[in-house]
Amino acid sequence: MTSIDATLRPARTGRHIVILGTGGTIAGRAEQSTDVVGYRAGQVAVADLIDGVPGLRRRIDAGWRIESEQVSQVDSKDMSHAIWRRLAERVQHHLDRPEVDGIIVTHGTDTLEETAYLLHRVLAPSRPVVLAAAMRPASAPQPDGPQNLDDALTVVGWPGARGVMAVLGGQVWSGAEVRKIHPYRLDAFSAGDAGPLAHVEAGQLRRLREWPVEQPLGLKVLAADIWPDVQIVTSHAGADGRLVDLLVQVGVQGLVVAATGNGSVHQDLMAALLRAQAAGVLVLRALRGGAGCIVPSSTDLLPDAGALTSAQARIEVLLRLLARRGG
Repeated sequence: MTSIDATLRPARTGRHIVILGTGGTIAGRAEQSTDVVGYRAGQVAVADLIDGVPGLRRRIDAGWRIESEQVSQVDSKDMSHAIWRRLAERVQHHLDRPEVDGIIVTHGTDTLEETAYLLHRVLAPSRPVVLAAAMRPASAPQPDGPQNLDDALTVVGWPGARGVMAVLGGQVWSGAEVRKIHPYRLDAFSAGDAGPLAHVEAGQLRRLREWPVEQPLGLKVLAADIWPDVQIVTSHAGADGRLVDLLVQVGVQGLVVAATGNGSVHQDLMAALLRAQAAGVLVLRALRGGAGCIVPSSTDLLPDAGALTSAQARIEVLLRLLARRGG
């Protein structure tokens, strides 16, 4: 673990923050600075990212202590169960240190909604755990990562802040609700109908809703060496059940169907999903896209995942299966 040199700060009067790096665009570099799409993610160490934070010196001078640790260095599209478990363990390790006020996780945007939801359900911390990301690599002429990190420091240091959150573009999102909705724009995230938790404005937090709260499952739920096989299938025009039947044959344990409309599923695909459910596979319906949530009906044949995206619903199924194993 690295730490800002203690000779650069006075005796502690401010916050004690730990920043965990996992890679992503925020740590990305391109061969040419003008290339903001053809870059390689996960190239810049988290300790170096911290040096570019606009308000770093001001916070150190105010007595803040900032530590950094590299948990992984990957493009978040390649996030794995092993990294998730390692990250959750390191977050919990630092939460167990009474002197630590909060934790920031630098992360890629592609799977941020999955990691945030997993940490929310597993840890549900009473102190803030904030995911910070970027839509432009560190080598871009105007990278958004440094400001997002600065905003994350504002949130994680805010009195009373708690729970898993994500901070991008001056907006604070709940880890239970955040999802990526655009592949390129700086304002690429949303929480559907729920909206943001807060805005970061000129170094101040304007809170709109309560902090995210959850009953934690605990790290023990992630202890298994081999996690359940959970896959996502999509309902669409012309869909059939062949893929579902094949997945059941090879031992899939959970399925999420990205459903159309208000959780509707093509009749042929539905028949296969009901066969899978009867065979013991845990099945959830989730929205294929858009905002809102599935409004349940008395005629529903499969349970739904409410407002979760299909990717978040997959995490929910994973955790339910892992908890069932542990029980």
